[in-house]
Amino acid sequence: MRKSFPATELRAAFGSAPARHEPVRGGGYATNTAKWRVELEDGRRIFVKLALDEAAAGWLRDEQRVYAAGDAPFLARFLGWHDGDGRTLLVLEDLGDARWPPPWSSGEIDAARSLLDVLHATEPPPGLPTLEGLRSRLDWTDVAEDPEPLLSTGLCSGAWLERALPVLQEAVGACDLGGTAFLHRDVRSDNLCFAGDRAILVDWNLAAVGNPLYDVVAWLPSLYLEGGPAPWDVVPDTGGLSALIAGFFASRAGLPPPETAPTVRDFQRRQAAVALPWAARELGLPPRLTA
Repeated sequence: MRKSFPATELRAAFGSAPARHEPVRGGGYATNTAKWRVELEDGRRIFVKLALDEAAAGWLRDEQRVYAAGDAPFLARFLGWHDGDGRTLLVLEDLGDARWPPPWSSGEIDAARSLLDVLHATEPPPGLPTLEGLRSRLDWTDVAEDPEPLLSTGLCSGAWLERALPVLQEAVGACDLGGTAFLHRDVRSDNLCFAGDRAILVDWNLAAVGNPLYDVVAWLPSLYLEGGPAPWDVVPDTGGLSALIAGFFASRAGLPPPETAPTVRDFQRRQAAVALPWAARELGLPPRLTA
């Protein structure tokens, strides 16, 4: 797929040529999308995300279906879409001047929790996958089959894992993933901003339907790394979801990084370093993971 700036497509979509554009760096771990902040000749400002391979094009199609299904205060304003001639791009309102944590204030943490309450009470778009259907992608199966990648991180010892693994697997198998709540599934600071009185989530390609507590539990390890509260103080009893999230990070933390996300494994390792003790605490496992 072509990486060049999509000036022709934007002129056709908006009836106004791009006057200025600047690339957006960071804001996620994938390198197979290109992003720009754009000012059109008529003064409008937009954000453009372009897929650079077919995997990213699929992510944008999934995301576009969420935006096209309706608007909500927690969604960036959907402005345009192009999918053809080898170019897949999504156009949203420009949120470059919004406040993107960290650091987090206590008010922003409360606002994010309120955002999630509104999200989870909103009717989800049709056709989203269920969280229950994704259980096998989040569990401890890969670690059970090959524990060496996890052990290579030094996050836990082989003795601790041998004792803990049956308990973790049982907790994951029993945790409740059902429900009808609209889920984002990737709540973290680079996907969440504050613009005026709006709290906004971006990057909707992982959206699903299920237990609303999942979004909160999945967010808390990264929030803690950014100066937020200890996860177990926010949700003392996750019903086994802490073990599920720990399994997701633990099964990936020691793997080679994907070509399109060269820094993501370090972030997953740091989140696993929070999620594993959280799950151990909840399930009554030995607190010294490396003993």
